[in-house]
Amino acid sequence: MKINYLIFSLLVFLGLSYFSKIQNDNSDLNLQFSVADSLKSITPPVLSPEQSRLAFHVPAGYHMELVASEPMISEPVAIAWDGNARMYVAQMETYTQDADGTGTKEKRSRVMLLEDTDNDGKMDKSSVFIKDLLLPRMILCVNHELLVNETDTYDIYSYKDTNGDGVADVKKPAYILGKVAGGNLEHQRSGLDWNLDNYIYQTYDAVRFRYKNGVLKPDSMPSGSNGQWGLTHDNYGRLFFSRAGGENAGSGFQINPKYGQLEFSDAYNEEKFNRIWPIIATPDVQGGKPRLNPDSTLNHFTAANGQSIFRGDHLPADLVGDYLINEPVARIIRRAKVINNQGKTQLENVYDKKEFIASTDFYFRPNNTYTGPDGCLYIVDMSRGIIQESNWTPKGSFLRGKIDYYGIGKINQRGRIWRLVHDDYKRGPQPKMLDMPAKSLLAYLDHPNGWWRDNAQKQIIILEDKSVVPTLKAMVSGKNGTSALGRIHALWTLEGLNAIDKPTIYTALKDTDPQVKKTAIWISEIYLKQNDQAMMATIGKMINDENYDIRTQILLSLGSNKSALAKQIVEEILIQNANNQMITSVKKSIDKNEDAKIYGIKLAGFTPPERKLILAGGEIYKSLCSACHGADGKGLPTNAAPALRGAKHINADKDIAIRILMNGLKGPIEGKSYPSVMLAMNDNSDEWIASVVSYIRYEFVGTSMRVGKGRQSAVVQVSDVKKIREQHAAKTEPWTIEELEQLSTPPSQ
Repeated sequence: MKINYLIFSLLVFLGLSYFSKIQNDNSDLNLQFSVADSLKSITPPVLSPEQSRLAFHVPAGYHMELVASEPMISEPVAIAWDGNARMYVAQMETYTQDADGTGTKEKRSRVMLLEDTDNDGKMDKSSVFIKDLLLPRMILCVNHELLVNETDTYDIYSYKDTNGDGVADVKKPAYILGKVAGGNLEHQRSGLDWNLDNYIYQTYDAVRFRYKNGVLKPDSMPSGSNGQWGLTHDNYGRLFFSRAGGENAGSGFQINPKYGQLEFSDAYNEEKFNRIWPIIATPDVQGGKPRLNPDSTLNHFTAANGQSIFRGDHLPADLVGDYLINEPVARIIRRAKVINNQGKTQLENVYDKKEFIASTDFYFRPNNTYTGPDGCLYIVDMSRGIIQESNWTPKGSFLRGKIDYYGIGKINQRGRIWRLVHDDYKRGPQPKMLDMPAKSLLAYLDHPNGWWRDNAQKQIIILEDKSVVPTLKAMVSGKNGTSALGRIHALWTLEGLNAIDKPTIYTALKDTDPQVKKTAIWISEIYLKQNDQAMMATIGKMINDENYDIRTQILLSLGSNKSALAKQIVEEILIQNANNQMITSVKKSIDKNEDAKIYGIKLAGFTPPERKLILAGGEIYKSLCSACHGADGKGLPTNAAPALRGAKHINADKDIAIRILMNGLKGPIEGKSYPSVMLAMNDNSDEWIASVVSYIRYEFVGTSMRVGKGRQSAVVQVSDVKKIREQHAAKTEPWTIEELEQLSTPPSQ
């Protein structure tokens, strides 16, 4: 058996050898494509699931198991388990079926329902739970229902199977905004993550939800959300976003976005995190030559997505709490330690110049990771040729050349779901939470697997059975040996049942575990917002706690409070921690967040229609443009795109900015080159373009700017955009700075 296995492995290796990484210390550094371009124009071999499984490189003791594959599934992008471990799979079945994006917006995608009926770890039963969808992108199980959001809409519907045939037969609205969602399909929301705080978070959009009686109730976040594709939380409710568009493999994890935005340039550094280590040549990179090593391997995150914090109990304990994120262009999954540095969170690669999971399968395209009900790690793999939306693969582009050269444009309609297991651990049991009474779910709040804890908490809250409140309060007190994680979940379950009270919070504030105390401070905001002086004074006595997370949470919870006592506590924290970057930066973020709540004051000098344009542009910018240019317009540490704040072509005639946004921009900008081309946005309406340009000029330059001999309002009118669109109707290529400067003429006042 061993001999057959080795022979088979050797054949797979030989079939892939043309595309594997070649190490050569004497490589000519100028020959960027010495490997990939020396090959004949052949399509990389398409592997069977078993061949692909053998192509994984993982640490000793780990190995991959196949959970599901084509034809059972195709083009999977997200999964969710219900309380009985039935798996729902969202499939984007019209995503980039060729390099031109033919048929992308056809409503032919599905959500599949998979079951493992014999508990052997592999799905053996499937049904089409929902069909005729437009690229479903977010799913969340709530009791016996599935919440689903599709591309190009903010609306979320609930689907339910009432007769047990595995097909949804009831559809109800859960959240209806009734607006078309703008932006490229890769620049729309993802997530629907039910966090420990009982809010459901998503990327991009400045809103989070509470689930109540089948409806999602929105709660706005003044400074916006974060991220792109992928959203997760850790054991204590810290959210982790990522921004692939900004080549940012981790963001938004310093503070909860309800308090504002906070990023640090040293949250990770080039050598310990940004550099990546594929084991296969990656010629199909959107960033082109600057993103490739001499051996044609990707040198930097460019498509980071689908992150998770491992919280399971059936893999080695040293993996728990680690940050896992996919890089589908590199065919890797990074594992990083989450480091607390005096309150500041930092990420660092666990391995030196190698990755946790890497594959030599050219079509390994991981896009989501999860901790599963069985305590193992699950990986969603689209297993396809193109992993880029067609906006980035036009004819003449670097990436299109590689797609056509290797013939990978038609390798699609496949997909795999993998499970990472370890030789020293067996998979955990399947849960049976649905239809359990609330009292039977209580024990799972203290389960060693975070999936069980989260889902027990969610299910108890949905059942609204308050008969369990006394037991929950006893758990908070630590009776019956409840662990710190169990006490934290008991606190949040009480909060979700609207059964939290001051005595319970006071008990938790005295806990020996710092994360339990932090949770109690967070939940105490219910009373702090009512200016409860006794609660405030009790928390104020904790400002000297040795744990920086506790100090930070006190500042977060009281930083915007207007009462005299709260201001005194905040001032004392700032004085005592004047040299702590986390503490001082948190206060600045809170202040900016408060400013965002009263943004209308700054807009008072504009007419109502002008204010409407700027505010609409702000929403678009925060959800779309900030991924590359930064929320503050100063760009990102990755230098994925130029800063807008202070850019001379923004602080200039409005026609220049309109042309850039409408047709895109390529080439050096003020003497500096960037890895990507600014995409044309001319598919959007004149009003859309006018609103974005108006916001950028208003936010990053001012209410007006000097142009020629006069001043020009920051606001761009729809008629201005219409004029430019008609003037350059035949233009199909992005502008260069030289072309724009040649077109510059004295503007009309």
